[in-house]
Amino acid sequence: MQDDVGITSIQNSTIERVIQPPLAALATLRQKLTAGERLVLDIFHSKLPAGWEIYVQPHLNGLRPDFVLLNPNAGIGVFEVKDWDLTAMRYYVKEPKNGYPELWASREGSDFRIQSQNPVTKVHLYKKEIFDLYCPRLQSGNGWAAVTAGVIFPFAPTNAIKALLGPFLPNDPDGKYAAYQPISGAEDVSSGNLAAIFPEWGRKSSIVMSADLADDLRGWLVEPDFASAQRTPLDLDSNQRNLAETRTESGYRRIKGPAGSGKSLVLAARAARLASEDKTVLVATYNITLWHYLRDMIVRGLSSPEIVKGLTPAAKFENVTLTHFHLWCKHVCYEAGLGGRYEQLIAAATTKAANKQLLEVGIANLAEEALSSPDVGRYDAILVDEGQDYRPLWWNVLRKACKPQGEVVLVADATQDIYGTAEAWTDYVMKGAGFQGGRWAQLGVSYRMPPDAIPFARTFAEKFLPEDSVDPPISEQLSFDSGYYPCRLRWVQCESLDVGKVAASEIVALMRHTGIASGLANADITVLASDMGCGSAIVEELDVRKIRTVDTFGNDHRRKKMGFYMGDARVKATTLHSFKGWEARLLVVCISNATHRESLALIYAGLTRLKRDTNGSWLTVVCSAPEFSEFGSTFPDFFEASPQRIPAHA
Repeated sequence: MQDDVGITSIQNSTIERVIQPPLAALATLRQKLTAGERLVLDIFHSKLPAGWEIYVQPHLNGLRPDFVLLNPNAGIGVFEVKDWDLTAMRYYVKEPKNGYPELWASREGSDFRIQSQNPVTKVHLYKKEIFDLYCPRLQSGNGWAAVTAGVIFPFAPTNAIKALLGPFLPNDPDGKYAAYQPISGAEDVSSGNLAAIFPEWGRKSSIVMSADLADDLRGWLVEPDFASAQRTPLDLDSNQRNLAETRTESGYRRIKGPAGSGKSLVLAARAARLASEDKTVLVATYNITLWHYLRDMIVRGLSSPEIVKGLTPAAKFENVTLTHFHLWCKHVCYEAGLGGRYEQLIAAATTKAANKQLLEVGIANLAEEALSSPDVGRYDAILVDEGQDYRPLWWNVLRKACKPQGEVVLVADATQDIYGTAEAWTDYVMKGAGFQGGRWAQLGVSYRMPPDAIPFARTFAEKFLPEDSVDPPISEQLSFDSGYYPCRLRWVQCESLDVGKVAASEIVALMRHTGIASGLANADITVLASDMGCGSAIVEELDVRKIRTVDTFGNDHRRKKMGFYMGDARVKATTLHSFKGWEARLLVVCISNATHRESLALIYAGLTRLKRDTNGSWLTVVCSAPEFSEFGSTFPDFFEASPQRIPAHA
């Protein structure tokens, strides 16, 4: 009941202030507020003057403090809240190792070091990074005082907490800096003693703080677009809903449509519905990175009224398995006891030609043999996304893992055929793949792209892609003009050696568009590179500027792909290939070459990743391939860079 009362009092407050995420979204945060965090938020919202902005669990370039408070005139506060119960666990400090004390805890006779969770250490890291990275224009010296770093313990006695954490606080015999590093406890929270929790709350002005400094920080504090999207149910039109809620008589269905038409949306919605009915579902992709995107959409689908209407609310995501074809092959080989033969195949592929043969045929054939074993798992439904990347052999092997009377769905877009496999899907092959006639289910309207961006994608497809593969997006017929979804389209043509520097400069420029007005965060910026070398150069340039990225470049790129997801709080950087099927509102596409048909399809895929929004979208293309200069010059904002004319955004 205490939690409910806290939420009610926050929502009923009459004070107008900026709170991100909005109060109405508190109950739907993926990382729920603790009881202590709710109490602290209640105090901040009800007692702070109206000029203070409150950011809850902000995405701070890879860090996640519980609260950041911002007042453009007065300063910054960053707080960590710990619901520790000192009666349930014993906390203590061990003698210094290498000169540094360590915080330990003891529970049920086992001792463990509280390393990453030491709240004093964490909150001072937040303060240092705000000062060094996110407000780099703060003056050295006095500027340090602009940031208060506090730790709050809503359920632990103040004196006990201060005694415990004293060894981790800077030496301050005169109490000169105590106001900037407050530690408060249960008595302060229960009485709403804001002066103890945040001593600087009453400051009305500061000689070191300014509106410009606040703007520097806001781009890192505003809730990213992807985070707010994760809390909303899937939104389907009547055609999409029909495909998501029904099956064909045979159980086989094929769906095609251009970029942004909702192919992955339908697939995720169908997976959610089947999972809600306690059916086992295998969702197969080609790209590893696409798993995270589909997973988020399936989770959203499990709470979508359009999908789960009339079903039990406790829909089960555990009924869904996400994989890519070759990983699935590996698993079935091991399940069937063919793990040794699988490893022998891998070890024998010592040349490029042998590895190509292995990926295209060898692994698939062994997996097909493994399927004769009763130990291999079967599924009620198998759904394949980006089907144009699959070879007919792979599809025919994969569908054998479907239970009798099960369901198999293939979605595809030939325009994004980056491997040259789509042409293998002839009508004759289709009949042998389980599709016994009938037409493709068609999705033709683009709901992803801003209307103003669609003509450029269409022109690129018609100009550079094979005629028989072109299936460009069609704009939704809106009752309002294209200005409802504004977008900025910029093309920068440059020399190949300058791609990294130019792209980094453009990314810094995009950061000026983030903040409350646009509803965008720096974490929404996504960089797509045409190749590994180009991407690595960009990441290195961003690192020089102290901008962290989550990327998929380098020798360990396969492992990095497993950790690449939009929910990460850093700037995203990956290849055009790995971002197929995804979307973003702040997009930087970097093109360093266009040597073959597949690279052209990749560029098209990158141009169509732009996500529309009423608050605006931004697409910047940085290109060093001269073949596209003429096309790029048709963009509303075209800039021809040179070593002497790199955009001076940084």
